[in-house]
Parts: sequence; structure tokens; C-alpha cells
Amino acid sequence: MKRYFITGLLVLVPLVITVWVLKTLIGVLDQSLLLLPPAWRPDTLLGVDIPGFGVFLTLFIVLFTGLVAANILGKRLVVVWEAMLGHVPVVKSIYASVKQVSDTLFSDSGNAFRKALLVQYPREGSWTIAFQTGQPGGDVANHLKGDYVSVYVPTTPNPTSGFFLMMPASEVIELDMSVDEALKYIISMGVVSPKTVNQ
Repeated sequence: MKRYFITGLLVLVPLVITVWVLKTLIGVLDQSLLLLPPAWRPDTLLGVDIPGFGVFLTLFIVLFTGLVAANILGKRLVVVWEAMLGHVPVVKSIYASVKQVSDTLFSDSGNAFRKALLVQYPREGSWTIAFQTGQPGGDVANHLKGDYVSVYVPTTPNPTSGFFLMMPASEVIELDMSVDEALKYIISMGVVSPKTVNQ
């Protein structure tokens, strides 16, 4: 009886969580329909509410924004827009911080998660997986003697929170695994092991 119950949980829990995440995500994206005039919304035009229609509208808005911002005129508009936001006290600091993080994560030239590393954390003799994000910069680099790397140590099973560390390059081990494999390993709490590489 206990074995059947656990087997049922192993089958249903991932499915239920996946459906819940998708439902929540679609519900959030459907809020983009509020940007349309009431007369243009699907529930008014068709007489029935269509869950998920906002996903297509959101994708269209993102693609259209990217198309506009990629040309010369669009780039100038972005510069003007950012300059305007730069004069609003509270908005300026929030927007600048969020933009810097998003540029790092989504830009092709960003430094986010370059390599998967093996580091000793939180104490010597205890190992965990981290990601190299670059090298220390600014005045910080002036106070660090030798070769250092900037690393992000994610928490399990939620890798969006973690710790930023600057460690001597000699104390990190570069792993022969992709960033995606390392993330799966972390999220699964070590259950889903990456492929073994023969030395």
C-alpha cells in the first residue's frame, strides 16, 4: 500500500506542479489583454473568455518592441526614454538595477553563467556547484591580489537565489558539463546526475 502511494505521488506531484506553473504563467500573461480597449478583447468579440490568448499578445508585444528597438530610430527612442527615466529619483535606481541584471542575463554579450564550476562552500571540505559570471571589477579588483573569478553559488532547489562570491581562480575547478546540465543537477538536489565523462 505504501509503495503504491509513493509511486502515485512520484507520478502526480511533478504533473500537478507543472500544470500549476503553466496555469499561473498563462494567467499572468493574460493580463496583457487589459492593454486592449474593452471592445477589442476576445471575450467581447467572441462572447467567450479564451485562456491563453494573452500569451500570443505578449509574444507579439515583445517581438514588436524588439523590432522597433533594433533599428536606428528605435535605439534613439530607447536612449531618450532611458534619459527621461534617469531624472525620476526612485524610478531611476530601480530601472537601472533591473536593466543591468536583464542585460547581463539576456544579452548575447552578457557574462551570466559562463562556466560550471566546483567550489568549496560554505566551508573547506564541503563542495558545491557554482557558475562563473566574470572577473571582479572596479575598485574591488584593486584590493584583491592575484587572479580571482566572480562566481554565483545558487541555492537548491531554487537557483534564482544564491550567493555572489569572489574566489581565487586556483581554488575553483572548471567542470566538463554544460550550464544546463549543472542547473538540472542543482534543481534536482543531486538526483538527476549529469552524464559521466571518462577521463
